[in-house]
Formats: sequence, structure tokens, C-alpha cells
Amino acid sequence: EILKNELTSAKVMALEAAQKTGAMMLFGEKYGDEVRVLEIGSSKELCGGTHVARTGDIGVITVVGESAVGAGIRRIEAKTGHVARHHLNAEAARLRDLAALLKTPPEAAAERLASLVEDRRRLERELTEARKKLALGGGPEGAAAGAARQVAGVNLLSRVVTGIEMRDLKALADEAKKAVGSGVVAIVGIGADRKAGLVVALTPDLTSRFSAVDLVRIGAAKLGGKGGGGRPDMAQAGGPDGAAAEAALDAVAAALQSHPAAAAE
Repeated sequence: EILKNELTSAKVMALEAAQKTGAMMLFGEKYGDEVRVLEIGSSKELCGGTHVARTGDIGVITVVGESAVGAGIRRIEAKTGHVARHHLNAEAARLRDLAALLKTPPEAAAERLASLVEDRRRLERELTEARKKLALGGGPEGAAAGAARQVAGVNLLSRVVTGIEMRDLKALADEAKKAVGSGVVAIVGIGADRKAGLVVALTPDLTSRFSAVDLVRIGAAKLGGKGGGGRPDMAQAGGPDGAAAEAALDAVAAALQSHPAAAAE
């Protein structure tokens, strides 16, 4: 419509008369007895704002925002005229600056940035895997299995780790279970804020004798945490006192030692 330079027309009329013209009305809007009907080409709607005499007077238009205001209704925000031109010039300048940082022509900046983002994701995955291996002893599964100790006839592999995201503790515990073969895994991860997360995992052959939920709650109490939950074979909890990480692991070991199932063995 802008390029057609359509003539605009605005008329004030009674609401009932305006409705009969087929003018578009916004659902939820409140209208008075008299309304302003705006016509631009084939478009006709009720509108209270001021407008240009011809659509070509708008000049340049660029959309700067879009949001939902109701079911099936979108709100579009745009800049027009000189303001739009200045906005587009500023956007072009930012694109040139970005391209210069990426050492690529502006038209190739998006592709170059996507490549760098993918490289970063790959490196983050590799770093996460390296940290997991280091946390388990820095070697093959046999090394981790050898680090387990016997507590009441049960293999217990316990570790305090740093540099591992709390969301990755369960995956680390799963890998440790594979290394142990049969046993209990207890891992405390300490974050940069010195808060701690605790995961306790059991191999399938031990879930009838012990509960990961019970064990994780005992360990979490030492960390200053309350509760904890999960499944009988995998549970997680946390607490604010990362300095008590070793005490939490000792509490899990003591619970295994004093558990009736251990005494029965």
C-alpha cells in the first residue's frame, strides 16, 4: 500500500453507521457513540489516531517488534520515515562492526557466527566429558572401579568434584555405576558459589537392599540441606555448605555400615 501511494480518508460517524460499512473493529476495545473510520485502499477500520494524507508519505517502514495480545491477534511495532531510516542505518553499522569482529564480509556474518557457535558447543561437550573422566580418576573405567572401597560388603565409590555442572552429576554417577559394576556411588559437586549438590546412585542388584533416596537425604543433611528425592536407584539433593562435602560422603558410608540390610549380610 505504501508504494501504491493510496489516498487515505478519515470520517467521523455514528458507531452503528460505521459498523454497517464493514469497518474492522478490535475485539475488547471500547468505542463511543461516534467513531473515526479510516480508509486506506481496500482497508477500512476504526482508528482514533492521526494519519498521513497518502500512504507514500510514510516513506520507509521497518518492523521493530511483534507480540501476542490475544488469541489470533498480533501487535506489530514499527518505525517510519526518517526515524526508520536512522534505525536501519544504525542496524547496518552494527552489522558491519560484527562482520569486522568475525573477519568476514557482512553478507557472510550469519553463517560465520553459526559456525563459531557450533564450534563452541562442540568444545563445551568435549570439556564436559574431559571433566567427567578426570572426576572419576582421569583414566579408564578400571581406574574408577579400583578407587571403590568396601563398606559392609558393598562397593562404595565416593567423590568430591568441582568444575562439573550440577545438571551433569547424574550422568557422572551413571558412568561411575558402569565402572563399579555392583555398588553404591556417592558424588558431591561443589559449585562456584560453594553450594553443593549430592547424587547417590545404586546398581540394580542393590535396590532391594538400600534406597538412594534415604542415603541422599542423610548426606544432604550434612550439607545443610533438607530433603532430596528421586528413584530408589538414583536420587539427588543439595545444600549451601560445600565445605562439608567430605562429611556428607562419610555420612552416606556410615549409613551403609549401619543399615540393617548390611548387618544381615
